[in-house]
Amino acid sequence: MLADDGTIALDERLRLVLLCAHPSLAAESAAALTLRLVLGVSTEDVARLFLVPTPTMAARLTRARKRLAGESFAVPVDAAELTPRVAGVAAIAYLAFTAGYAPGSGPDVVRAELAGEAIRLVRVLRTVLPYDDPELDALLALMLLQHSRRDARIAADGTLVLLPDQDRTRWRVEEITEALDLLRPLVGAPPAPYLLQALVAAEHAIAPTAAATAWDRIVLRYDELLALGDSPVVRLNRAVAVAEASGPEAGLAALDGVTMPGHRLPAVRAELLARAGRADEALAAYDEAIGRCANLAERDHLVARRANM
Repeated sequence: MLADDGTIALDERLRLVLLCAHPSLAAESAAALTLRLVLGVSTEDVARLFLVPTPTMAARLTRARKRLAGESFAVPVDAAELTPRVAGVAAIAYLAFTAGYAPGSGPDVVRAELAGEAIRLVRVLRTVLPYDDPELDALLALMLLQHSRRDARIAADGTLVLLPDQDRTRWRVEEITEALDLLRPLVGAPPAPYLLQALVAAEHAIAPTAAATAWDRIVLRYDELLALGDSPVVRLNRAVAVAEASGPEAGLAALDGVTMPGHRLPAVRAELLARAGRADEALAAYDEAIGRCANLAERDHLVARRANM
């Protein structure tokens, strides 16, 4: 998409994201600053996305703003300049989507507007790039597959509904169809982070019921992701898949050595301990998760799970 003067005509929000993804900033600092200043994600939620304490993130944001003071910015207009920033913008978009899909704080189960805006950013980025980027296609598919479940994630009373308990007739078929169409040409492509995550999401989308989910294939996808780069989030998700495929004790074993801030690790451990019949340990893990949880909807869910043990 070119303007009359021959430059790329960018959506204003994307233009700001590209400006923040300036080479003078480290990728993580650029992402955090963009989430806070451009997309309006709270410092607390930005910190949770990066798995660091809120004061640490606040200090990073302050340093990043000072680093940009006095800088002169120009949006790249050709592929040679634009390409190095694409991965950074994609990462920012997915972090913004995650902040909307699973808010780290506040009362909301999902912030659909923020998640939808992140999807729109990726759509616009794909239209302005002068070349095809398979990982951007995979990222869009991943977002669409996750976003398609937004209605089913909220019960009539406003409470959280987990994936196994969701009414799949409420998933948005048009978004799932678009995502699967994006993924078909990429099946068999070299492993890449967004592609592998999208293929995991696709397994859920194509399963007619939760019980029919191909958890063994999902575990293999997470193994491929870990081969690309170790991550506590991937290890946590892999442990959930292992538990579904091989039982709660296997899932607990897969959690050995995993450390991360926030409530999700003790929440998963609590669920697996409860399934394994280790009630006292499960209660303690639920208490830890509840104490760490800043999202009110998720906290209420954890309190209810603990009470129903």
